[in-house]
Amino acid sequence: MIEPAERLSTIKEYYFSRKLKEISELRESGKDILNLGIGNPDMPPPQGTVKMLHHSSSIEQNHGYQSYTGDPNLRKAFVQWYERHFQVRLNADKEALPLIGSKEGIMHISMAFLNPGDGVLIPDPGYPAYKSVADLLSANVIKYDLKEENGWFPDLNELQKLNLEKVKIMWVNYPNMPTGTKASYEQLEDLVEFGIKNNILICNDNPYSFILNDHPISILKVPKAKSIALELNSLSKSHNMAGWRIGIVVGNEKYINNILKVKSNVDSGMYLPLQLAAVEALNSPESWYENLNKEYLKRREMAAELLKNLDCVFDENQSGMFLWAKIPQDYENSYDFTDYLLKEYDFFITPGKIFGENGEKYIRISLAGNPKNLKMALERVTILA
Repeated sequence: MIEPAERLSTIKEYYFSRKLKEISELRESGKDILNLGIGNPDMPPPQGTVKMLHHSSSIEQNHGYQSYTGDPNLRKAFVQWYERHFQVRLNADKEALPLIGSKEGIMHISMAFLNPGDGVLIPDPGYPAYKSVADLLSANVIKYDLKEENGWFPDLNELQKLNLEKVKIMWVNYPNMPTGTKASYEQLEDLVEFGIKNNILICNDNPYSFILNDHPISILKVPKAKSIALELNSLSKSHNMAGWRIGIVVGNEKYINNILKVKSNVDSGMYLPLQLAAVEALNSPESWYENLNKEYLKRREMAAELLKNLDCVFDENQSGMFLWAKIPQDYENSYDFTDYLLKEYDFFITPGKIFGENGEKYIRISLAGNPKNLKMALERVTILA
């Protein structure tokens, strides 16, 4: 047998991949397991988006290789979207690079700027992919704390005390996943100043801006941001297009060109009908986001009721498609609590510990699945209580 690369010893199979196998086995044994853990949007994209995909895929010449930089119409649509919703002006030819999903961007950005041993600041709790990618590239992971007492925002004064000489990238994610925290403009200003002072590339992962959030904001709205910041965005959550894999990285032309060097050696462009359909999605009227959020608000109210019945405590001013909550004091950690819920009530909620040590006493419930599952879970808890 050929031995795997040593880099694989630093990472494990993604938690949700393992958990879904367990849920599948439980269902095969006859249990009706409700999955309330994964943020997989169940609602359809804007109607014109699907129509455009159908139309453009029926055109014979639309099935060939496409530009590594994306179709000009898609870049223009993303740039107009940024100006309309974030009040950020970008050059469509130089400062925007479409991606096959923003998760691809995490890898491409990291490959473009990190050498083995370079430092990467990663939030705890935070999206596990930041650490996994850094580990794959033999970068030095430096976790920074996000804590409830600090509003789930990094203590930049404490970070400044660290040896930051070899740190190249800092991953931030606002609106935050998993905590649902929104960053203020002033906090984004502070992040930009921190990046400039320490010559660290601030990368804001920003796919949750439009979910239960009245004031979407981009780090690039800060005047000096383009000199030191990049931003990832995606249609997965904002337009219910998770499986379409359409994202964008925006920022300084020089940074974008370095990312393009990586991307052009990894993929062969995005299917043109998908790009043209994405243009339709990006041109959705304000009513699209309003209607989407009305549905998510209903689901959040149901999830809140479920959490209250489980004696969990949470901040009601969260954004995004999840609710982050503190588990009852009787439980030592989130794994024990979620295993208890799976065993006693046949539903799965994500343990906060998978996002880092600071998530040990928390859980995350998804608003993205069928709302009937939230109702059924609540019924199980109240009946069996």
